Amino acid sequence: MPELLPPDVLAALAEGRHSDPHAILGQHGGESEGAPRTLVRTRRPLAEAVEALCDDDRTIALAHLGDGIWSGGDDGVPTGYRVLARYGDGTEWIADDPYRFEPTIGELDLHLIREGRHEELWHALGAHLRAHRGSGSTVTGTAFTVWAPRARAVRVVGDFNRWDGRGHAMRSMGGSGVWELFVPEVEAGARYKFKLLAADGTWIMKADPMARQAEQAPATASVVSRSEHRWEDGAWLAERAARSVHERPMSIYELHLGSWRPGRGYRDVADELIEYLDWLGYTHVEFMPLAEHPFGGSWGYQVTGYYAATSRFGSPDDLKYLIDRLHRAGIGVIMDWVPGHFPRDEWALARFDGEPLYEHADPRRGEQRDWGTLVFDYGNPRVRNFLVANALFWLEEFHVDGLRVDAVASMLYLDYSRADGEWLPNEHGGREHLEAIAFLQEATATAYKRNPGVVMIAEESTSWPGVTAPTSSGGLGFGYKWNMGWMHDTLQYVAHDPMYRAHHHDELTFSFQYAFSEHFVLPISHDEVVHGKGSLVRKMPGDHWQQLATTRAYLAFMWAHPGKQLLFMGQEFGQLSEWSEERGLDWWILDQPSHRQLAEFVGRLNRVYRDSPSLWQLDDDSAGFEWVEGGAAAENVVAFLRYDRERVPLLCVVNFAGRPHEAFRLGLPATGRWAEVLNSDAVEFGGSGVGNLGAIAAVDTPWGGRPASATVTLPPLGALWFRYEG
Repeated sequence: MPELLPPDVLAALAEGRHSDPHAILGQHGGESEGAPRTLVRTRRPLAEAVEALCDDDRTIALAHLGDGIWSGGDDGVPTGYRVLARYGDGTEWIADDPYRFEPTIGELDLHLIREGRHEELWHALGAHLRAHRGSGSTVTGTAFTVWAPRARAVRVVGDFNRWDGRGHAMRSMGGSGVWELFVPEVEAGARYKFKLLAADGTWIMKADPMARQAEQAPATASVVSRSEHRWEDGAWLAERAARSVHERPMSIYELHLGSWRPGRGYRDVADELIEYLDWLGYTHVEFMPLAEHPFGGSWGYQVTGYYAATSRFGSPDDLKYLIDRLHRAGIGVIMDWVPGHFPRDEWALARFDGEPLYEHADPRRGEQRDWGTLVFDYGNPRVRNFLVANALFWLEEFHVDGLRVDAVASMLYLDYSRADGEWLPNEHGGREHLEAIAFLQEATATAYKRNPGVVMIAEESTSWPGVTAPTSSGGLGFGYKWNMGWMHDTLQYVAHDPMYRAHHHDELTFSFQYAFSEHFVLPISHDEVVHGKGSLVRKMPGDHWQQLATTRAYLAFMWAHPGKQLLFMGQEFGQLSEWSEERGLDWWILDQPSHRQLAEFVGRLNRVYRDSPSLWQLDDDSAGFEWVEGGAAAENVVAFLRYDRERVPLLCVVNFAGRPHEAFRLGLPATGRWAEVLNSDAVEFGGSGVGNLGAIAAVDTPWGGRPASATVTLPPLGALWFRYEG
């Protein structure tokens, strides 16, 4: 006589909507009249006969209970088994049973997830290939886990079950909100999604938020992934951990991989990129977002797969190969990270379990109208954990040396880009987004705690105090902040015709008043060369020679200014057209001597910078800077000194006038020889060749409050660097 199960239970099991299928299906041991007994239940719809083939050669015949659910038992002890199903057309199907396995996620993981404190969340959630022992033998397959606290049921669907998940219903792991299922024989490369039963009774299909790989857009499935990469950058990581990033030179080449060399993947581009960066002398490359995103026109800033390297350019291991190669070539890697918002795609994070989950439920906090996206619910510890762990994932799994955090200002202010009545004040009635602030502090502090030597960089465009102050003193804890004020003011200054620049001298000098209030990166980024803004060269007035000359002078001023430097690709060789992600850079322009000379000047700039501790050792300390001439507005000249820890000075003089200045006297701290180590007007860089024959001599004639002085010949639209040699 077969056992009886309630019809609603049978129906729930058959339809894959039972929240704890393992409690009924699978193998269950027990006793009957004091003797051991094994009971096996399985789902095999349309079968005519079903048996359990045990590892110890027992065979257990199963009886049909209804709705495709079969059950049977014997007096043996539980062991491993496979299920044999026979069908009316004479076919047989033997397969392992996913419901005979214990959970693949442990109690400690579940506790940390409940608390929002799992710093290695990617090891607990997602899809993981593993060998797993159930009741009996060990088999290989994939463990699937997903956080969906308000779902009524969850199924795994994929190409391994023909996208029908009724036979792969997951079990709820209780109050953690996690669902789990181990599916035998699912291998790397399998495509999958989760199908969730929402509270309103509708089924929704979602990609895995923790997927390590995704299909290439426009396809949207997640992909089971296994990493085979073996890192060879141990020496780089050890040296990185030994010294703070603030004690090193840093010049950053910002790059959009899809349009740098269109058609190249992560592996394809490695040799060419390393050779190019070495030629230019950069210390770091910064990749615009490489997390998975469906819309290429978003440049990667609308992320759907936070833990998946975009498959546009290859596999996750391909990206690891590229980063490994860059490290072994002595080049640091920074990656853009976008924790401020995410897109509304119905197959991704939005309303993940049928209701707002990752996003804040109130649109006054949960919507970013400027970009048509959703804002994370930073007050939810599990959501905050998802993001903090994601930062650690890129730092630890991909060995990136830093994260540039996008759109920090939009996170800090509740009224960001909102009119009155469109935002919800904080608990004190203010506009500060307290939960987002706490998240940023947690992310930066945790990143530095676990990964010495890395850097967190904020794109923050307001005057928020303490962006780079330690979290222990109430700051946000970033290592650097983009100096958007410097960028705006100086680009505005150089856009003026030289004959009018005297009236705008403060745009050139104002940044020095706050240069040491934060740790700054000076950015000429992709945002400044798109959407009608034109390229960097085209911002400069005058004829082509004057535009290139002003660009060289501006870059020399930028590299000498306190702070690190970032320049977007194409500007190093004077691309004339503004950037578009839909096409590659105008590489042909390097065949023109004047543009190749600009690139060679950037290479010289970087090498002299790296060899000059005066330009970076005291970058964040006012003791490393002194004005020499800040008020020469009529002449369009600025001059200043930079010092290293040994007080060795480097003099930078920039003439933004369209004519040279002869015998321009400057007060200096010491007599003796000052070697000209950089001249942006040198003939080898396409300049007119005005200079000082390689050096100037400072004599003991006081000038400008200093004990010595020298007369300098300043080239038109040119910059000079002099290193004191005594």
